[in-house]
Amino acid sequence: MPSLIRARQVGRSAGCITNLRQVGLSAQLYWDDHGRTFPERILRTNGGWQYWFGWLADGREGDREFDSTQGPLWPYLQDRHVTICPALNRASPQFKAKIRGAAYGYAYNLLVGPRGSPGLVPSSFRQPSGLAVFTDGGQVNDFQSPASPERPMLEEFYFFDTNRLNATVHFRHARRAQVWFSDGHVAATRPEPDSLDRRLPGEVIGRLPASEVVP
Repeated sequence: MPSLIRARQVGRSAGCITNLRQVGLSAQLYWDDHGRTFPERILRTNGGWQYWFGWLADGREGDREFDSTQGPLWPYLQDRHVTICPALNRASPQFKAKIRGAAYGYAYNLLVGPRGSPGLVPSSFRQPSGLAVFTDGGQVNDFQSPASPERPMLEEFYFFDTNRLNATVHFRHARRAQVWFSDGHVAATRPEPDSLDRRLPGEVIGRLPASEVVP
């Protein structure tokens, strides 16, 4: 059984690495065409917001509409199957859905594409091989039904940064998160010390080291 569990973990990590490589390559193609990274939140339209990963409607948690074709990556990616990490257990009773079906299991660096900004010029990155752009996303929710302070739940989350009040990286691969760096490679990273959210035992949610997040 331990060997089988390890084999499954390795397989899920390999699938996640493949996904992140495809998402990252799509981002690079977008950047090449537009000269800049895409912003975190693009525009308000049709009763919702267009984000970097697609259009997300307003509405009740778990019943919100989602359209990935309205995201900036769609012309380069066009494959919904790579957007959910195989290690994200959406069948868990502790998982809280945000929309009808999963949207994205990955998070984007808010310091690369901040709100209200057209995004950075990739050539401005100080150390591309050490700058995390996409990683395994997730956060603890205890403020939206069916979650509550007495019943915190895991949900998708689509951004990460260095804010010490935020813990939005899901270290779901044997206490590591897979990370796509802006030079194109993927590597597993441990959480920043003392960054873990302790409200949901069994899930490792925290922040990436700040040295990997700041452009």
